[in-house]
Amino acid sequence: MQITYAWSLCLSVLVVLASIIPLTLGRIKAGYSIENMSAPRALFDDLPDFGKRAVWCHQNCWESISLHAPACLFCLLTLPDSNLAIFASFIHPFMRLLYILSYVLNFPAARGLCWATGLLSTIILYKEGISQVL
Repeated sequence: MQITYAWSLCLSVLVVLASIIPLTLGRIKAGYSIENMSAPRALFDDLPDFGKRAVWCHQNCWESISLHAPACLFCLLTLPDSNLAIFASFIHPFMRLLYILSYVLNFPAARGLCWATGLLSTIILYKEGISQVL
């Protein structure tokens, strides 16, 4: 049981790191090089559309992990014995990976569904953890 929440945390962090890939591809396409490494954000206006979406997606991935990581740690401490919590812990990294793809490829409806499902899974983890404390 405990390993489930640890895996969710690790996989979710890997998803955040994976969001760097489309971001880097967009920067390369815009002419990013060692010479302009001192100000990578200055290239934003030169990024292709997918590169701009990749920047926004990457920023949102950091926001998501800032909510999900404490939920996983909370569940590691409280050890909820719930199939719902186990399902929610694994659905989050999967949905966030789909979120990256749908954001970068510009599928807004899919992106919104993935975002909402990922957020809901994090809320479920908090709820299940709290139910163990009360």
